[in-house]
Amino acid sequence: MTGLGVRSSSNGSLEKTGLNGVVLSIQTTTTTRTKPSKMHKEREGLLLPWICKFAGRKKVGMLLLFLISAVVFLRVLFVGKGEDGQEVQVPPSLHFNGTSVINHSTLLPTNDDQNINIRNISFLGMNVVLSPPTPPMHFLGYTLPQGHPCNSFTLPPPPSDRKRTGPRPCPVCYLPVEEAIALMPNAPSFSPVLKNLTYIYEEPLNIDTEFGGSDFGGYPTLKHRNDSFDIKETMSVHCGFVKGPQPGRNTGFDIDEADLLEMKQCRGIVVASAVFDAFDDVKAPQNISKYSEETVCFYMFVDEETESILKRERGLNGNKKVGIWRVVVVHNLPYLDGRRNGKVPKLLVHRMFPNARYSLWIDGKLELVVDPHQILERFLWRKNATFAISRHYKRFDVLVEAEANKAAGKYDNASIDFQVEFYKNEGLTPYSVAKLPITSDVPEGCVILREHVPISNLFTCLWFNEVDRFTSRDQISFSTVRDKIAAKTNWTVSMFLDCERRNFVVQRYHRAEQERYARQKPPVPKFSPPPPSLRSTPVLISSDLPRKVSSGRAVSRTTPPRRRGRDRRSGPRGHRKANLPVRLPDSA
Repeated sequence: MTGLGVRSSSNGSLEKTGLNGVVLSIQTTTTTRTKPSKMHKEREGLLLPWICKFAGRKKVGMLLLFLISAVVFLRVLFVGKGEDGQEVQVPPSLHFNGTSVINHSTLLPTNDDQNINIRNISFLGMNVVLSPPTPPMHFLGYTLPQGHPCNSFTLPPPPSDRKRTGPRPCPVCYLPVEEAIALMPNAPSFSPVLKNLTYIYEEPLNIDTEFGGSDFGGYPTLKHRNDSFDIKETMSVHCGFVKGPQPGRNTGFDIDEADLLEMKQCRGIVVASAVFDAFDDVKAPQNISKYSEETVCFYMFVDEETESILKRERGLNGNKKVGIWRVVVVHNLPYLDGRRNGKVPKLLVHRMFPNARYSLWIDGKLELVVDPHQILERFLWRKNATFAISRHYKRFDVLVEAEANKAAGKYDNASIDFQVEFYKNEGLTPYSVAKLPITSDVPEGCVILREHVPISNLFTCLWFNEVDRFTSRDQISFSTVRDKIAAKTNWTVSMFLDCERRNFVVQRYHRAEQERYARQKPPVPKFSPPPPSLRSTPVLISSDLPRKVSSGRAVSRTTPPRRRGRDRRSGPRGHRKANLPVRLPDSA
């Protein structure tokens, strides 16, 4: 330190100009007190009598008082400089529109970083040059201002409608679209432990594994699987598309080159969905702001069968647009099951859109009815989360969910039992309050909100690997992957209410269900045009009809005839008598 010329005494500090014109104060935090030497004592003993020899005692006292005052003044001046130096280290706050505060606590170096920076100081003539590495900036969340309506917002009690007991939407406190757009973070969120994530591709493909896997996702061994849950700063894992370095190019789930180039241009928010085997209709998003229509990427992935239906029914042509959806036709699908093919864009959207920052996945059966900026602000940015998903409206235990899948015939029962037993051997237990604050082990996986940072990308990669190795029922494998990552980091998934999910997406029937309901409805008969209204054509009764006379001509009455004899309306007594039995005369 002495070679750098940094002062080690406590009476001053060496100032230097750092980055962005910020003046930093370099000073040592500890001082060493040494015992004065014998020679110094002798000089001090000779100096005091020598001063008293030429000056009186009164003048000597005034001189000592002056020296003490000077020392006190210098001490106060030194403390003030120290406080000024400490004020530079206070993390600033960034205010957006006066409604929210974002804390960037990592903009300035910590004490350890300052010690490193001091060692990197070099002198060029008389100037001090500081050349530390620029610390990374991270989004650390924000809080709405005090008194904001969303801070005191609570869910109202569910309506007491005994006829409707199933799931239903509930109110959500969104910010206006303009405020939500302004609050989109400029920096990525912090990724705990994991900083660099790369993906494995194999040529030729190694199929040596214990069980499970595919040509698309690879055949990782159980050792590979266990190593992928050992979170490190730099990792390389299987994550689909293992046949090549570029997803969509001869890897399975192949995409045209023009579409790949367009997908690379998405650098903000991506809304993705998929329909395979013509299983659903393409639903047009509603209530989307003009800004989101121009800046958010809306991508719908379909197979060739669905493409032909869209051309016939929705007018899909060369512009590849259906409403605001850009339709991407996928070739060489990796799986025979359309639902398993749908897991590729659902869980690996970060691989297909390498430059996107945020993504919103919705199943093909859903219709989006809220602006994407408002959804992300409410469930990601305001919560300072990087992954959000709704929990199941009814079930929260994986074992119960597995039995429900078996009862509904969602998958082969033996495969579900094998997966559950495998997880039990790894420590899977029924959900209990001991897992709080985790509120559920079962998601409603039709909607996923996420930020594309390394830790959330790793989560979806490992989740996809479980779907590829075991059953395609991703609700069964969700909690196992989540808990294994949480055990190594302080990262977890944010789970919101299912009724909140139903607020921004509307669930529609699958295409087959719509056709079945259409067949069940009776056909509407084709009638001739209805007759004129009853007022213009009075209804005729038998007494008003024309009567034939002997001459054969028909005569119609203009006034109703008078009722006589039997035509008279009988009274109550007559009516009662009419009901009495009639006695017939004797035949004799």
